[in-house]
Amino acid sequence: MQAPLLTINEELFQYGIVKTFPVDYVLLQESGAIRSIPIVLKGSLKVMRTEEDGREILLYYILPGESCIMSFLAGLNDDTSKVKAVVEDEAEILLIPLDKASQLVRTNPQWVDFIFKLYHKRFEELLNVVNAVAFQKLDVRVLDALTKKAASAKTNELQITHQQLADELGTSREVISRVLKQMEHEKLVVLSRNKITLIQK
Repeated sequence: MQAPLLTINEELFQYGIVKTFPVDYVLLQESGAIRSIPIVLKGSLKVMRTEEDGREILLYYILPGESCIMSFLAGLNDDTSKVKAVVEDEAEILLIPLDKASQLVRTNPQWVDFIFKLYHKRFEELLNVVNAVAFQKLDVRVLDALTKKAASAKTNELQITHQQLADELGTSREVISRVLKQMEHEKLVVLSRNKITLIQK
């Protein structure tokens, strides 16, 4: 499904404020209060879910023109965040206060259309995560994760450790290292210190 990009107009800028956040900044924390709805202008966020044993799994990315539907729904229901959102690439974000975001639902048809389309897209992405964990081999999941990262960062040279990739896929570093070594043997990637280069086919 094509990303439901939001046209950032003057009304949204009047309601919100723009801030820049560095790589690895935790914008949303699980069980944290929702005070504003983030709209990514530049850069990207990754949305994670933490398991009871401390492992994390990547759910989806938030790219320019997109927002976090999970925070929006939690905020509307006066609930806390069920996910963690972390800055993947230095991000410029428009933060719209929760009360203003709720007001836009009543006054701005474009905003409502954006929210529904975004909900549909995220639902499909979450289904893909469930299917991948349940049915796909790990090497397929690793290659898919690297491909998405390369597309988001617009480069095939990814600054990421085996541990970081393992955390995102909800597995161990040792398992990821074995899979990556096999992928390197198959000439799908080139491995170097804290960097994985994806080879285009």
